[in-house]
Formats: sequence, structure tokens, C-alpha cells
Amino acid sequence: MWLAALAILIGLAILVWSADVFIDGATALAKKFSVPSFLIGVLILGIGTSAPEMVVSVLAAVEGSPELALGNAYGSNIINIALVLGATVLISPIIIRRGIVKRDLPLLLLITIIAAWQLRDGTLSQADGIVLLVLLVTVLGLQIIMSIREGYHEHEDDVVVANADSELSENLENLEPSVTRGLVSLFIGMLMLVVSSRAIVWGAVELATLWGLSELIIGLTIVAVGTSLPELVSSLSAARKGEHDMALGNIIGSNIFNTLAVVGLATVITPIAADPVILSRDVMAMGLLTILLVALCVFAFATKRQFGRTSGATLVLFFVGYTAWLIQSVSI
Repeated sequence: MWLAALAILIGLAILVWSADVFIDGATALAKKFSVPSFLIGVLILGIGTSAPEMVVSVLAAVEGSPELALGNAYGSNIINIALVLGATVLISPIIIRRGIVKRDLPLLLLITIIAAWQLRDGTLSQADGIVLLVLLVTVLGLQIIMSIREGYHEHEDDVVVANADSELSENLENLEPSVTRGLVSLFIGMLMLVVSSRAIVWGAVELATLWGLSELIIGLTIVAVGTSLPELVSSLSAARKGEHDMALGNIIGSNIFNTLAVVGLATVITPIAADPVILSRDVMAMGLLTILLVALCVFAFATKRQFGRTSGATLVLFFVGYTAWLIQSVSI
């Protein structure tokens, strides 16, 4: 028991440090190659910080615990939006851009609907998993193409502004880390994020097992929170450094990756027979939360306001309500 608690404490300390290293590396590469911050958030941060979910879910599927894999993925999606994004915008409001409202959020909503539809009969077959993985490849390809196109035009505008003060531009360029340093920071940060979050999950599962919690509840709560810690720390770090697009892209990319890749890989390994409560409670909560996120972002964009503290408080309150719902359903 003490070893599990120690693993959690040490893992948290390493997690906070590695997130800063990870964000610095991602930011350096984004500036060096003029890659849009949102694309970095979706691809490198979104996929990279979802590595713990993927590792845990694949291991759970291989070891014959598919409900843990499913609870981990969907629980992480709920936590990413309600707690991670909610806490992030409470600290640092985000400006919602046109591409997020017109392309990225509708895509996330569509993927969530597909996930719910596949679970309508309470099972996920290997064919369902293959469909999810094919969708993942398609979505990532579209994200790369569209974000690079948008980033190219944004970069042209940045060049015009930079030319107005060439001396300042040269000074900033001299401060940019090298590509090698950025890649090393990215690799070390990502490696330590995965290792530290894995230690946290191991310790949490050990404690939960001692307390007699079910496999599904462990997946939805402790494992989901533990594997979402990289998203939380990375998003907070990105927002603190002024990389707001990167913070939001991290959440959207992570949820897309969780739904398509994490569930897809686990299902391809072994078909999943889900408890009916997953659809009626957890998938419903994930769907309602995604709709709420879209509505809040559309409102912020339409009124030209920041996605700020009121929206953040609303998301965090949703998380509190869902957690209370979860506890109540377990106690019944």
C-alpha cells in the first residue's frame, strides 16, 4: 500500500516537470517550421499525451479486461473536456477560431456519435475496431492537410508584420532553440510523461483494488484520471505559456485519438461486450458533454468573446455532476 502511494507521489512530481519540457520542445519545433500551434496540439500533444490511455487499454485487452479499456477511453474523454479544459480556461481563457468551430468540433461530435452508434447493441466487434482505425487515419490526414493550409496563410500575415520590425525579428530568431534541442525535449518530455503516468495508474489501481472497487469503475475514475494527467498538465502548461491553440488542440486531438485509436486497438485485439450502463450513463455523459462544448465554443465565437471562466466553471460543474452520478449508480 505504501509503495503504491509513493509511486503516485513521485509520478506526479515527474509528470509536472516532464510536461514543461514537452511543451517547450513542441513550441520550439512549431516556431522553427512555422507549423500552426493547433496542429501541434492535435498531433503531437493530442496523440502523444494519449499514449498512457493506449498503453493501459491495450494491456487491459490483452489481459482479458476489456471493460477497463473501454472505461479508460470514455472516462478520459469526459475528464479531458470537463476537468482538463475546464480547469485550463479557468486559469487562461482561450480565443475560439473559425476553423475550430467549422471543422474540428463538428468532427469530434461526429466521431462521438459513431462511437455511441457502435455500442447500440452492447458489443464492439473486431470489424468495429477496424472501422475506428480507418477513420483515425482519414481524420489525421485531413487534419494535417487543412491545418497546414491555414497555417501557411497565417504565416504569410506573420511575415508582413515581422518585416515592419526586422531587428526584433532577428533577435527572436536568435532565441529560438535548435531543431535538435526541440526534438530532444519533445522525446524526453513524452517519455517521462508516459512513464510517470504509468506509475500513477499502477499505484492508483493497486489502492483501488485494495478498496474493492469494480474493474469498470476503476477504468472510469482512477485510471481515466491518471491517464488524463498528461493532458491536464500539458494543457495548463501550454495555456500558461500563451499557446492557447495548442491547449485546445491537445484536448480535441486526445479525445479523437481515444475514441478511434484506443478503443479501436483494444477492440481489434479482443471484441468487447459492454455493460449496458456504459451506454446509458457514460457514453450519454460523453455525448452531452461534447454537445455542451460545441455550444459554448459556438457562442464564444459568435459573440466574439473568449472561451473563458464562465465556460470553464460550467464544464467543471458538469464533471462534479457526472462524478456524483457515477458514485450514486455504484452505491445502488
